[in-house]
Amino acid sequence: MGWLFGTPTMVSADKALPGRAAPAFPVPDRHRVLGTSLTGPWPGTEVIYLAMGCFWGAEKEMWQLPGVVATAVGYQGGHTPHPTYEEVCTGRTGHAETVMVVYDSTLTATDLLRRFWALHDPTQGFRQGNDVGTQYRSVVFTTTEAQRAAALATRTAFARELAAHGFGAVTTEIRPAAAAEFFYAEGYHQQYLDANPAGYCPVHATGLVCPAPS
Repeated sequence: MGWLFGTPTMVSADKALPGRAAPAFPVPDRHRVLGTSLTGPWPGTEVIYLAMGCFWGAEKEMWQLPGVVATAVGYQGGHTPHPTYEEVCTGRTGHAETVMVVYDSTLTATDLLRRFWALHDPTQGFRQGNDVGTQYRSVVFTTTEAQRAAALATRTAFARELAAHGFGAVTTEIRPAAAAEFFYAEGYHQQYLDANPAGYCPVHATGLVCPAPS
């Protein structure tokens, strides 16, 4: 919990919580809004994982996009296997709050990522607004080479746009999902803002639109 005394810092693998060999809780079968499977399979689709701060509002933005087949929230990019929300919030698992996005061929990775950049401030490091901690960092976890190329190209395009408007450097990580297992969050987190329409939903967008990559 390094941010209690200053700037948040990533926990090292040897200092991370031990976790467990199996999930500590069940995951719902169906998406509350879309009615699709929450855990797959999803034939004819691609999956990408996006971290952009508090995952409640981020997931809602994603499930509303045409072409999105399913979404789920979870924890990714850390050291602790099968963490709980309480463990992630200590900063001692290394995970980011992440949205899994399953999409069909009517939505391109570039269009999806342009929306991702516009939904948050990717220059803030280990925070989004008043949400402070390593779990709120910005990350794109890719599952294909095409996604990685789109992530790099859109990051470059948005970095130029941000710089032109006085923002700092982009801190977003781009990592292969295969090397960063996604662990589903607890059932009450899934589609949280559908079950709790008046729930916490901060907006930390810069107000800028990501240009199409050149």
